[in-house]
Amino acid sequence: MIKIADKAGFCFGVKRATDAAERAVPGGGEIYTLGRLIHNDGYVAELKKKGVGEISAEDIDGICERADKGEKIAVIIRAHGEIKENLTRLEQCEKRNENFTLLNCTCPYVNKVRKIAAENSGVGKLFILIGAAEHPEVRGIISCCMGESLVFANSEELERWSHTEDVAKYANCQVFVAAQTTQKLSEWKKCLKIIKKLYTNAIIFDTICNVTEERQIEAEKLAGESDVMIVIGSRGSSNTVKLYEVCKAVCENTYLCENADSLGGVVIPPHSNNISITAGASTPYSVIQEVKQTMSEQTENFEALLDATIKTINPGDIVVGVVTSVSQNEITLDLGAKTTGVIVHDKLTDDPQAKLDEMFKVGDEVKAKVIRVSDIEGIAVLDKLRVDADANWYDIVAKAESGETVEGKIIECVKGGLIISVNSVRVFIPASLSGVPRDAGEDALQALVGTVQKVKIIEIKEERKKAFASIRAVKQEERKAKTEAFWAQAEVGQIYEGPVKSLTSYGAFVDLGGVDGMVHTSELSWRRIRHPSEVVKVGDVIKVYIKALDPEKGRISLGYKTEDMDPWHIFNEKYSVGDTASVKIVSIMPFGAFAEVVPGADGLIHISQITDHKIATPADVLKVGDVVDAKITAIDDDNRKISLSIRALMEDAKQAEEDSAPEEYVAEAPEAAPAAEEAPEAVEAAEAAPAEDAAE
Repeated sequence: MIKIADKAGFCFGVKRATDAAERAVPGGGEIYTLGRLIHNDGYVAELKKKGVGEISAEDIDGICERADKGEKIAVIIRAHGEIKENLTRLEQCEKRNENFTLLNCTCPYVNKVRKIAAENSGVGKLFILIGAAEHPEVRGIISCCMGESLVFANSEELERWSHTEDVAKYANCQVFVAAQTTQKLSEWKKCLKIIKKLYTNAIIFDTICNVTEERQIEAEKLAGESDVMIVIGSRGSSNTVKLYEVCKAVCENTYLCENADSLGGVVIPPHSNNISITAGASTPYSVIQEVKQTMSEQTENFEALLDATIKTINPGDIVVGVVTSVSQNEITLDLGAKTTGVIVHDKLTDDPQAKLDEMFKVGDEVKAKVIRVSDIEGIAVLDKLRVDADANWYDIVAKAESGETVEGKIIECVKGGLIISVNSVRVFIPASLSGVPRDAGEDALQALVGTVQKVKIIEIKEERKKAFASIRAVKQEERKAKTEAFWAQAEVGQIYEGPVKSLTSYGAFVDLGGVDGMVHTSELSWRRIRHPSEVVKVGDVIKVYIKALDPEKGRISLGYKTEDMDPWHIFNEKYSVGDTASVKIVSIMPFGAFAEVVPGADGLIHISQITDHKIATPADVLKVGDVVDAKITAIDDDNRKISLSIRALMEDAKQAEEDSAPEEYVAEAPEAAPAAEEAPEAVEAAEAAPAEDAAE
């Protein structure tokens, strides 16, 4: 039986680079890769036929000069990355030339190590990298260091160095250790033991690409179960050579071949039933298939073994099938075997409302993972979401590295937070980063289930393939953008309409569109109020205007009351001297009573104007809350004072009665004493006191 490792062939980083090259081919202009795109002569030759050339670091100046002259050129940075100086020169060329395109396809895992090197080197620090010193990836990483750095290819080199005087030279340095992403796991562990003995406080970063690690672990397991192990790839590829070394350690009959043409030296021992194939990260899938085909032809029982391989489907296998039927709840697949593949709705999509007949049609190819096989029923239960999640995991890693915002659907509320599906990858959002207030309760979190949200990937647990995201981070960025936009155009006098967000004892906060402004209590009403809730409540949409701006402190003072809302304006619009008004007694004073004419505007009824006869106190006739008719006898606009008289209405009524009575029945009425003569001190006090003060 010939078995191909699941992890064989292009890794995520190489796939990104080759995909970028393939997409760039029909774009016009000249296309170059800086160095060999991948360690595969056949693939590089095919790219050359398609017009993709290769340049070296020495060619960069010439390329930039041609771009400056107007030539349309694209340069692709391979997955290994590039020396920082060279990358900077190309980035600057791209900034000044619209016709020049730089496609930086540095693997996210390599970028991570470059970032670690930059942030953990400099004065008082030593950065140690375990890797091949002349490898392009290693040279690029070391170029990001800001100070002292050392590179060791393996534990033997490190051990020799540990016995030199240089060790003491760095005794007072903070030591940081990382590995080339393709470093052999066993060698890395040996190096760490040595470093921990030399520098007990060394900070260690596990930077071996988990794809490389998984590939090596899988290859080692396969090699241990195989009679013959074939490793496909270039001898110039670091990860391929390490893969070969891992396999050779457990399987004596391990061979390193670049392609099917180089299989001549492979010797298959008699009765070899288990032949396995793995491949380095730069090996195209087509080459792997060619090697398998050639090996199969060399095996006497090839046809029987191949048929058995095709017919056998086991749980955990990744299979590709052709859709033969689509229903509302599931699809069926032809897997090229006796077993029919079945994928139910919730293993096809996270969206319970999705219509399968709109997503799939007969003849489509679908890749899925085998969950369970029933030989009796003749079906294999498959899961497409697991395959999608694996494929999209590396995109999540890249998004975390770049800091891009991603979008997904909240599919579940769990203990401590939410689960969002981002391209079929389950990502955890802690409750504290959900954007829901801490005291809102679980119902508020539950309300987000089913909604589409934008998030930032804030942490990656590569070894367990777990990702953590934040809705709050996106909202903070959006709020920051709105704040910057607001301050860029805000001016005193501008009018806004927005909801009241909160109330305090001193004012109300209003949302102006992502930015909050405050209306002070004194600006909410023309009358004196004790609390903003007397005028507005949370949720009210009100119209306000900017009174003052303080960009340095980020403060915005708002106005709400307008001239039209001024009680004195309303009073003057409605009444004049001589008019009669129905007024409400609001307070009783020794010298008279204050009455509300319109809300916010009070008038004084002097004690002498309460009735047509002498009284000891206003309380003898009036009490707070009484509604009476009074005549407006005087209006003082400058001091906002209103004089009222009930007595004047009595006299008017009496005069009208006398005017209508026969002349001989009209008695001579005694002349009324002037108010000032009755209580000169009280009159002076009433005139001096503002109406609103007296009302209190």
